[in-house]
Amino acid sequence: MSSQKKKNIQIEAFKHRVVVDPKYAERTWKILEHAIHEIYNHNASGLSFEELYRNAYNMVLHKFGEKLYTGLVSTMTLHLREIAASVEASQGPLFLEELNRKWTEHNKALQMIRDILMYMDRTFIRSTHKTPVHELGLNLWRDNIIHSTNIQTRLKDTLMEIMRRERNGEVVNRGLMRNIIKMLMDLGPSVYQQDFEKPFLDVSANFYRGESQQFIECSDCGDYLKKAEKRLYEEIERVSHYLDAQSEVKITNVVEKEMIESQMTRLVHMENSGLVNMIVDDKYDDLGRIYNLFRRVSNGLMLIRDVMTCHIRETGKQLVTDPERVKDPVEFVQCLLDEKSKHDKIVSLAFNSDKTFQNALNSSFEHFINLNHRCPEFISLFVDDKLRKGFKGASEEDVEIVLDKVMMLFRYLQEKDVFEKYYKQHLAKRLLFGKKRI
Repeated sequence: MSSQKKKNIQIEAFKHRVVVDPKYAERTWKILEHAIHEIYNHNASGLSFEELYRNAYNMVLHKFGEKLYTGLVSTMTLHLREIAASVEASQGPLFLEELNRKWTEHNKALQMIRDILMYMDRTFIRSTHKTPVHELGLNLWRDNIIHSTNIQTRLKDTLMEIMRRERNGEVVNRGLMRNIIKMLMDLGPSVYQQDFEKPFLDVSANFYRGESQQFIECSDCGDYLKKAEKRLYEEIERVSHYLDAQSEVKITNVVEKEMIESQMTRLVHMENSGLVNMIVDDKYDDLGRIYNLFRRVSNGLMLIRDVMTCHIRETGKQLVTDPERVKDPVEFVQCLLDEKSKHDKIVSLAFNSDKTFQNALNSSFEHFINLNHRCPEFISLFVDDKLRKGFKGASEEDVEIVLDKVMMLFRYLQEKDVFEKYYKQHLAKRLLFGKKRI
């Protein structure tokens, strides 16, 4: 049997292109277009989503993705223009309710449409870099509804009016406000910021600027601070209920600027109720309030600290230079200790034990104590008096507390050697007369 060369068998490509019915794309699109109309008209219950998905799939598969996408844009735009007319026609409080209702319906419709066109989303849109279906639906809502000539300004004015009424004590529908604001947030940061947040901050600045001017004319410092604090907490609460969390810093900055920073000098120096009066009358709540509010603005704490320092130095100077006070060294030093305890308590309870305030307090005492060159002698006499006479009814712990306070005054002295000289003299006398305490 003779050998034969094996013949190579080749399979040639099919030379005839499958011809799709010319009317296929139009016919299939009409089915999908009808389905979109039915979805927007709330008649989706009779639709076969499996069949609709297959039709959309085949259109993309047969290279009719562009027709499908263009038709989607046109059909959705048509319905959104009808929605815009419905929203525009609503009157008074029904305006926001209608807008919210239509927005909810649009989102439900958009979800169903996206499910039908899922294959187009994953293939055609991705390869052509077009806007995905869900994002497209949001953009069309923004352009045809929110930025509609007859809706955009009306929406802004309505929201601002509701804010004004709420600030004036009226109860408003916070749930509806939350839904509308969230709609703007869902449409993108730029929509929320330009269509709501910016005008909101501008209106708020004007509101609080006017209120601060009005209120400061008829309130003392303490009452004004309570009002400012209340307004600040109201805005923080408002953000938590229906605004974007990132708006909190911006709106609190507005309140701080208009109600605190712009009035802080006048508040601190307000006659009969300013910072000095609060210190003199030991108004810990008011002092704590002014500290917590002023710390929120630039140079606020510095202003409080400077006024406090000037007050302590002035009252301290009057104390140590008073001719009547120096007649009784023991009472003189006791007054110093009382002043120190008073201001220590203020710094601790009202100023949150702020180190800068504690340092200012120490600096002030050091300043005025050394204005009287006899302070070293008087402090030594005070110690001597207590050690000679004893602390009637006082425990050992109480004695140590008093002596520790005296030692604080000692630290303020610039002429510590003078104190040491007098202390040695007084010690020698106590030892001579048999006193046990050194």
